[in-house]
Amino acid sequence: MSDAIRLHGVTLSHDRHPAVHHLSGAFEAGSLTAIVGPNGAGKTTLLRAIAGLHPVDEGRIECPAGRIALLPQMSALDRSFPISCLDVAMLGHWRRLGAFRSVAPAGRAEAEAALEAVGLAGFARRPVGSLSAGQFQRLLFARLLVQDAPVILLDEPFNAVDTRTAADLLRLVREWHGQGRTVVAVLHDLELVRREFPETLLLARDPVAWGGTEAALAASNRLRARMMAEGWDASAGACGRAA
Repeated sequence: MSDAIRLHGVTLSHDRHPAVHHLSGAFEAGSLTAIVGPNGAGKTTLLRAIAGLHPVDEGRIECPAGRIALLPQMSALDRSFPISCLDVAMLGHWRRLGAFRSVAPAGRAEAEAALEAVGLAGFARRPVGSLSAGQFQRLLFARLLVQDAPVILLDEPFNAVDTRTAADLLRLVREWHGQGRTVVAVLHDLELVRREFPETLLLARDPVAWGGTEAALAASNRLRARMMAEGWDASAGACGRAA
């Protein structure tokens, strides 16, 4: 089974107002790709659609079902639920075990090892509500390690974390890429993208550029994306092509 993600004329919308227009292309198996663009460009919506969490209005997405792990934005998560760090890490087993099978001792040990790998050794019993933003993001990466998926989608993985945490988590991203996993990340730091991500999709609802990072982030493309964003009209009527 291929771990590539292929998009064929994909349009995604919110209340029939398109968030992504007619996007075609591929995240090839084993690639490391950044998705960048203005706020409101459809980046998060695209990740959610690839993960099967947002409907496709037009076109189709071909991806390895059941082989994808998604790291959502921290701001979208409720940290008040009374659950321990170990329990969150063990949620990485959910897709394999389902909702009603208990985690075996080996699975628990795997979750504990994942906590240690992200710098949270000794945090197993800590409630998630007591964690700092950086610690919580480390915990979400631990869950990804337990999921052990060949395709990993990251939505602003380094946002609101300290420099040391960002460096530690970036090291995991490099390891995943070195293992041949397909990694796609929504990012805002263009210098980081240029330094670490060989491929880039520049999105402004419509695709602006997709390919090698230096070419995709050329000044002319970034200007085009900015001009497209400035032309968005929040009061415009629904797109007639969206279902």
